[in-house]
Amino acid sequence: MTQFGSINIVVDDVVGLTKFLEALGVAIAPIDPGWESWASHHRSFSAADDVDADLDSSRFASDWGGMPTGYQGVVVNLKTDDRDAVDRAHAIAIERGGSSRKAPHDAFWGSRYAVIESPFGIAFGLMSPSDPSRLTAPTFTP
Repeated sequence: MTQFGSINIVVDDVVGLTKFLEALGVAIAPIDPGWESWASHHRSFSAADDVDADLDSSRFASDWGGMPTGYQGVVVNLKTDDRDAVDRAHAIAIERGGSSRKAPHDAFWGSRYAVIESPFGIAFGLMSPSDPSRLTAPTFTP
C-alpha cells in the first residue's frame, strides 16, 4: 500500500522562509547539534499531528531529488510498505506517462527513495521505511 507521507517545500531561501513561518507561529524544529551548517539548506516541522514537512534549498533538492537547478515548489512524498515497492511504483509511474527525476536508490537517511514527476506536473517522492542499518553520510555538502 502506498500512502501520503510528508512534503518537501523547496525554495532558494530556507532561512527567509523559516523566519516567515515562525512569524506566523509555525514551530520549526531546532537544528540538531553538529548540523548547524545545514540551517540554510534543510529545516523540519510538523505540519499536523501525523504530517511532517521539510524546508529544503533548491541546491539540496537537486541532490536528493534530481530537481532542476533553481527549482522551487513542493515534492509530495508517498510512503511505501517496503524497499521493493519503491522500484515497482517508480516503474508504474513511468509506464503511466511520468518522468523520473531521481531513479530508485538507497538514500543516506536509510530509505529506498525515488522522485518522479507526474504527467500533471506534480513531483512525488516514493519512500520506503528507513532501515537504520542502511544509514550513510550524506554526499551533499552544505
